[in-house]
Amino acid sequence: MRLKFAAALLATTFVTAPVLAQSGADKDARITELEARLEAQEVRIRQLEERLLTAVEGRPLAAASTVSQSSVSAVPATSEVSQTPRVAAAAPPPPAGSSALSISGDLRLRYEHNGSDNDAPDDGRGVLRARLRAAYQVNDWLELGGQLATGSQDDPNTTDVTLGNFDDDLEVSLDQAYAHITRGGLDIWGGKIPQVFRRTDLVWDGDVSPQGIAARYRVPLSSGVSLGATGIYFPIDRSVTGPDSTMTGGQIELAAGGSMWSGALAAAYYDYRLGSVATADAGDFRGNLLGPDGRYLSDFDLIDVIAEVSVRPWGARWPVSLTADYVKNLGAATAADSGYSVALALGRASEAGDWRFGYGYTQAEADAVFAAFSHDNINLATNYRLHSLTADYAYRKDLILNATLYLYRPDDPLYAGTEDPDDWLSRLRLNALFTF
Repeated sequence: MRLKFAAALLATTFVTAPVLAQSGADKDARITELEARLEAQEVRIRQLEERLLTAVEGRPLAAASTVSQSSVSAVPATSEVSQTPRVAAAAPPPPAGSSALSISGDLRLRYEHNGSDNDAPDDGRGVLRARLRAAYQVNDWLELGGQLATGSQDDPNTTDVTLGNFDDDLEVSLDQAYAHITRGGLDIWGGKIPQVFRRTDLVWDGDVSPQGIAARYRVPLSSGVSLGATGIYFPIDRSVTGPDSTMTGGQIELAAGGSMWSGALAAAYYDYRLGSVATADAGDFRGNLLGPDGRYLSDFDLIDVIAEVSVRPWGARWPVSLTADYVKNLGAATAADSGYSVALALGRASEAGDWRFGYGYTQAEADAVFAAFSHDNINLATNYRLHSLTADYAYRKDLILNATLYLYRPDDPLYAGTEDPDDWLSRLRLNALFTF
């Protein structure tokens, strides 16, 4: 360090003249005294360096070397190519001469075929999705971000557009607009924000962008082990004549990892208070049970537990990951109040030439989840049994080819409605995902 060199040079300059003028024991004593002073100066320099680093980065020196972990997105229970990018901590200030503005996005082209083993008609369609993201690093602690996406403004859990409609122009909306503050291990988001929870598609669809305010605090416990806590206040529907609809939620997560493995255990509680449903439509209720007044029959107080482990016995290109999710609705007015999913994946799809294969099974009862924000991979948002098979190939780092097959049917005939409870339905998706 330059400070240490300057201090040593300065000390040497003042030491040399007096020492040469002395002799014998006085000279030895003087050298010992000056060595002690020099050592004290070096300690003081180290303290000043630590204070300087703390002032510049806004966190203690011990945390400066800790790599930020983005632990929001788990391997989806019904893994497919349409995964939402993970929420990451705000980056440090850009180097001099570089841009504080970052732009990214993706375009997905899809062919989808729907079939039945009974009497439901087959159907095929072309689907498009486009997203454009931007983030501006204002300073070392504040980031402003946003996302434009295709899809209906009234549907929070999909950005897909079916091709057709006599070539009408695509509908595009502001899907995210937020401020992100980072101070040490604390992250705060406000606005319409990226997903902040570790999730699977059982409870949260990857396209849902919550709104309100959220915070996460993460602290390292030891080498490779960290503990995090995330909370959110989520306004859902506002009423000027009665109570609003809101969700207050929190998640605690323990994450650990080594050179050949990683794992995480997360437990969340989501408390929905559905006072107003004035702006809800059929696409929001989506299979949840309704009372005679057309409102939700159940309250939704969800306990959601996710466990994930990944090992790399055959190197980085062929990891094996297992994800399990269990949810129970403590506020359900029916016994149909729980669901679970298990997903197994082999491989990765991040570098050119990579392959990834997966199998998942999900079972959800009628009021196990809040259907407005759960997945839309199949026609049934609740009360279903679902098998999924996936294969991904990374042709390039920025082009992933995917095939996904869903086989599903209603879980309980009592809540099947117009669906044949014994009819296994199929949905095949062929995807091409371009990213930049």
